[in-house]
Amino acid sequence: MSQRKAIRSIQEFVNLLRKEGELVEVSAPVDSHLEVAEIHRRVIERQGPALLFTNVIGADFPLVTNLFGTTRRVDLAFGGYPEKLMKEVAALPHTLMPPTPARLWEHRRTLFDLAKVGLKRKRFDPACTIDQPAKLSRLPLLQLWPEDGGHFITLPLVYTEHPQTKIHNLGMYRIQRYDDETTGLHCQIGKGGGFHLAAAKEMGVRLPVTITVGGPPALILSAIAPLPENVPELLFASFVLGERLSLMENPIGPYPLIENAEFTLVGEVDPNEMRPEGPFGDHYGYYSLKHNYPVFRCKGVVRRPGAIYPATVVGKPRQEDYFIGEYLQRLMSPVFPLVMPQVIDLWSYGETGFHSLASAVVQERYARECLTAAFRILGEGQLSLTKFLLLVDKRMDLTDIRAVLTYILERADFAKDLAIFSNTAMDTLDYAGPRVNHGSKGLLVGVGQPIRQLPREFTGDLPPHARKAVPFCPGCLVVEGDSYDHAKELPARLAQAESLRQWPLVVLVDNVEAATRNASAFLWTTFTRFEPAADIHAAHTGVHRNHVAFTPPIVLDARMKPWYPAEVETHPDTTRLVDQRWREYFPLAR
Repeated sequence: MSQRKAIRSIQEFVNLLRKEGELVEVSAPVDSHLEVAEIHRRVIERQGPALLFTNVIGADFPLVTNLFGTTRRVDLAFGGYPEKLMKEVAALPHTLMPPTPARLWEHRRTLFDLAKVGLKRKRFDPACTIDQPAKLSRLPLLQLWPEDGGHFITLPLVYTEHPQTKIHNLGMYRIQRYDDETTGLHCQIGKGGGFHLAAAKEMGVRLPVTITVGGPPALILSAIAPLPENVPELLFASFVLGERLSLMENPIGPYPLIENAEFTLVGEVDPNEMRPEGPFGDHYGYYSLKHNYPVFRCKGVVRRPGAIYPATVVGKPRQEDYFIGEYLQRLMSPVFPLVMPQVIDLWSYGETGFHSLASAVVQERYARECLTAAFRILGEGQLSLTKFLLLVDKRMDLTDIRAVLTYILERADFAKDLAIFSNTAMDTLDYAGPRVNHGSKGLLVGVGQPIRQLPREFTGDLPPHARKAVPFCPGCLVVEGDSYDHAKELPARLAQAESLRQWPLVVLVDNVEAATRNASAFLWTTFTRFEPAADIHAAHTGVHRNHVAFTPPIVLDARMKPWYPAEVETHPDTTRLVDQRWREYFPLAR
């Protein structure tokens, strides 16, 4: 990988992708209502190029999507510099301490690079245009799915400052356009922008907000990174850039502007003004439903010359967010042991929406030390939204879920190594819990020496209402059964079935072929459709020292439940339209 530094703007990135043969221009007229999103989904599924739409019906600006839809394009966006510097920084406590003149000289390049991290401020660029009043209908916002509540900004960088401390936060909260001057602001729990809004409400003041679209791709990383609370996201963006982040004066609002932003929406939120927002087909692959959220009132839009509107399309994994999240975890992994000393490695699975499942390699230098690491992970920033956590004590490729599960199932004593924490907060977008923002967490530990041999093939009969059984990995059997409505007691029956006695883990699904098609399908089906406190069953449960002790087989009920939102699906009319027009979009395609 090149040690080149990160890209400074979307326009610079578009030019680089064109030069690298990684971008295709679509000049045919396209509709931002469903059509663009379906074109994008087909292209990313084929690992195709970024798409520059120059003729979006009703919009005044070009639209670019799929900027980060492959590992190569992510690497082009950020270069090798951030990963190299992060590794060097992570090594400093071991290689620099205690500091001596010789050691300081040896690390002079790393220290010099760190000295570049910061912000620089400039006067407002008169080449930029200010549109007042705002007319958000000029922007090519997308509606991705048929049941979406409208058109959304899907790569918004929402900047706020705490009304008292002035500490800033940059978050990515989806933005639904209501009209030319108002939008929804989907501030979820556990997010810095939500904390700032709560503080403003307590003080009885409006909260200024700026929404940046475009700018250095490093801002996207910083907005979604699981940084500790009050770690400034703009400084992390500067770290990724390898230079000071350039801000400029804002003539129409109190917060500075990102110099290289394509568009910046400037306005404010009244904490007491709420409005229904959604539905929205999100990165879990289901619709998040309509709920009341704050209203953003836009005073004006600042845009740079030649502005290009960047967007992404979310839905069933893998989409662009998977590749960005994969890179972010790769970037952050060297510092996990610094922030959480017992944690050697950590991985959140993009196939599950990231928050539904994580695995960690932890130290077990004394009995149950692994729990210290677990509590540290579950108490750290956005990692605290993790629904299910797997722990191992051996270095391994955590992205290989079959290997991770096999290692754990060989070792887990379910009487003590499976723990459920009920009545916790839950990711706003995860509807497996009893109500929005509420749910539970699960923890499964596999450390030490193996205590069982795992079955690899299933033989025997299944109980009534169960039809097919397919092993996913040694010790884990996926079983297809009747729907939840028709067989609520099926998980309990499976846990008691003699034919399943040797299988420590059984996953009950609606469609076994779809769930076991590949590892991604298994992860998505299993971990987005169960809640630990409600959907874990066992052959026997008892209470020992106030801890619920489980006897395997452990059955996870990963069937769709009546209260779950629907999966996102393309409308048949959109499918036919894109089929018919494909040659118009890509006349040079073979």
